[in-house]
Amino acid sequence: MIGDRDVTVFYDQRMLRHRPQAEEPFLPGRMNSRVRHILDGLGMQAKWSYPEHPGRVIAINDLLHAEPVPGVRFEAGRAATKRQLQRVHTTSYLESLHHLKGKQAWLDVDTTAVSAGSLEAAGVAAGSVVAAVDAVFEKRTGSAFVVSRPPGHHANAVRARGFCLFNNIAVGAAHAQACWDAERVLIVDWDAHHGNGTQDIFAADPGVLFFDTHRAAPFYPGTGRMEDIGEGLGEGVTVNVPLPGDAGDRAMIKAFEEILVPAAAWFRPDLVMVSAGMDAHINELCLTMTYDGFSALTGIVQHLADTYCDGRLVMALEGGYNPETLARCTRSTLEVMAGGAPSPLREPGVAEVAEIAEFHRSAFADMK
Repeated sequence: MIGDRDVTVFYDQRMLRHRPQAEEPFLPGRMNSRVRHILDGLGMQAKWSYPEHPGRVIAINDLLHAEPVPGVRFEAGRAATKRQLQRVHTTSYLESLHHLKGKQAWLDVDTTAVSAGSLEAAGVAAGSVVAAVDAVFEKRTGSAFVVSRPPGHHANAVRARGFCLFNNIAVGAAHAQACWDAERVLIVDWDAHHGNGTQDIFAADPGVLFFDTHRAAPFYPGTGRMEDIGEGLGEGVTVNVPLPGDAGDRAMIKAFEEILVPAAAWFRPDLVMVSAGMDAHINELCLTMTYDGFSALTGIVQHLADTYCDGRLVMALEGGYNPETLARCTRSTLEVMAGGAPSPLREPGVAEVAEIAEFHRSAFADMK
């Protein structure tokens, strides 16, 4: 029953300070001119706006307060320390970002950018995942969901990509390894885009099982082949499930039940973490999942956490760019984390057609 479990949602308004906009002046340089050239070539200079905007998480916060989920409470986040970030990012990369604090700059040709408040926002996003990890290990909460932005799973040790500056989920996992003696961390990434940064960071780490469902290449970022299974000592603990663009609830659930569940049984994690991108929803035009599908996936990962690690489950928001859809997907996920039963799958439209058929049936009953 919803409310039987306690869940902490980490939401911090400092993450709203990340506000890159194309019309604002950026630092002069080669990257700036390249990005401007790309936008001009698309004919979007006047209309383009940064897709990863504050309204995404504002919509989540507004919905969760307008329609509270029993058992869910809110807590402010905290900024990650330099030491916490250095566990997954190089010192040179962190220093290069630090020099951009308070400035606006393009960091990558896929239009990853920073504004004056971005470094503070990114630090809080990563630090809030660390806070969530502490909360579940300290048993202050059963599970936790971090409404984090900017997202993180495309950022690797040395590079910002795909709207991501720090790899939030990786920072949290490395903190669990270092400070909570978590020998085995399971990271599940159900974002429609492959978590290439997370894969790169833990490719050779046998203590992290990385499971990623995503739309197959050439869809952005074009990585995550089935054959990519890790490197060195980490070979075999990277599991990629590239999917066709029309894959939906049943394909995702089949992947989780037939690949993730036995992998977790073999791995026996001390902590389950989820890169919870919601852009696999059909409204996002990447894959064709529904709200019920996200509910079902949450049920599976919550069961894994209950089975192997005393319920310790930490989710961190990744993608999802339709604010209303993103908010509804998040709420559906939280309902299950809070003890609700996963929604039963249904074929969209079938129940509605049955109801309409019943309405019309009497009109033709007496026809010969």
